Amino acid sequence: MTETGILLGGNGERQILLDAAMANRHGLITGATGTGKTVTLQVLAESFSRLGVPVFTADIKGDLSGLAGPGKPHRKIDERLAYIGQAEHPFEANPVLFWDVLGQKGHPVRTTITEMGPTLLANLLELNETQEGVLQVAFSLADDEGLLLLDIKDLRAMLNFVADHAPDLERTYGRVSRPSVTAILRRLLVLEEAGGEAFFGEPALKIDHLMQTDFSGRGVISILDATTLYQSPRIYATFLLWLLAELMENLPEQGDADRPRLVFFFDEAHLLFSQAPAALLEKITQVVRLIRSKGVGVFFITQYPNDVPDQVIGQLGNRIQHALRAFTPRDRKAVRAAAETFRQNPAFDTEEVIGTLGVGEALVSTLDAKGVPSVVERTLMAPPRSQFGPLDDAARQALFNRSPLKGTYETAVDRESAYERLADREAALQRERDEDAARQAAEKAEAERRKRAEAAERKASRSGGGNRQGVGEAFAKSVARAVGSSLGRQIIRGVLGTLFGGK
Repeated sequence: MTETGILLGGNGERQILLDAAMANRHGLITGATGTGKTVTLQVLAESFSRLGVPVFTADIKGDLSGLAGPGKPHRKIDERLAYIGQAEHPFEANPVLFWDVLGQKGHPVRTTITEMGPTLLANLLELNETQEGVLQVAFSLADDEGLLLLDIKDLRAMLNFVADHAPDLERTYGRVSRPSVTAILRRLLVLEEAGGEAFFGEPALKIDHLMQTDFSGRGVISILDATTLYQSPRIYATFLLWLLAELMENLPEQGDADRPRLVFFFDEAHLLFSQAPAALLEKITQVVRLIRSKGVGVFFITQYPNDVPDQVIGQLGNRIQHALRAFTPRDRKAVRAAAETFRQNPAFDTEEVIGTLGVGEALVSTLDAKGVPSVVERTLMAPPRSQFGPLDDAARQALFNRSPLKGTYETAVDRESAYERLADREAALQRERDEDAARQAAEKAEAERRKRAEAAERKASRSGGGNRQGVGEAFAKSVARAVGSSLGRQIIRGVLGTLFGGK
């Protein structure tokens, strides 16, 4: 590596360099499994680190943790160095940070639902156009109401709120169908089971933590453990695309510089483009085109060049093509397409050479200082200075324990957001409903009491007149009975005699 270039390898006559100032024009590393793509990525990552450029890369096979350990001398390495003409090759470790979406082999990596946005989230959930429209309504309503969508439970609460109030929202946001909401909720459940619950939440990843240098000025290499994440390819691809979009949106313009601000390696890039809808493909193209002005270089790694759409591959100025074997018609077509992407070298047939490259060899074309692609060169790639293969678990854990970010992301935070706000709102509405119901019940009870009281009063009034009449009748009957008795007759005579005698 020189002050202005990164040593990629040699062709037996001269060294092949990558101009660091052209690294933000992006690159493509292709080749069949086992042909040396991972080692090429390792050499590039440690070379950028020595230039003081931070690096982010996903580690799908688990091999890249070796960047954190020094390599060891070997006879084959000496032979390769002699062929390339590389006199100095000190074995050394690189400053490394380990990351892991699941938080098992590195610092947890999280983002919020709001930061992910409806377009990427719709792709992640594999929603159709109608369902994506409903998701857009949920995001728009959350923005209008000032509700934070941080994790999956926030989005679920928001979707249920939209469904429950669909008639009221229709005039402002458009029609929302309950079946569409139900379908999205089912997809959220699938996402949770695939590990998405750990991915969404806080504390969210700070972009600055991916763009650090160590005390000696070397760029820190951030390695995302994707050995488990790769089993959920949509989550893997969507996360890396989100990260690119965040870099583009948050970094200031840099303009031309002698080296990039950050280099981003996107391994297994075909996962990003396979079955990508037109809207998402347009967003990817836009991100790749614009992010270079922010000083970020992106290298896509995949097997075949035609795994990457034409509108994207046209923006990848630096090409490293490892061997491809043409066993099937598709393979032959891929080899032909790979050969056609290079500026041809009259010294050899590019299409023929692609099939005969050995392990560690590649066809290389890079951009010169004016941005013009060089003619393709058959190149024996340089060996890394760091360790081949992964670190052992003990060494990796020791490095993780010494991380300057230790404790920053490990504890999840669940602050008040849409879920809590909507729950409080529903609780307040329920209290109002309960109070209304209680008031109505009290009013009904009072009406019933008054009704019973009035009925009792009327009955009492009727019962009082009858009693007086009944007493008179009873007296008359009593007198009649008395007259009919012997004692009664005596009394009557006495009374009458007294009256008449007195008169």
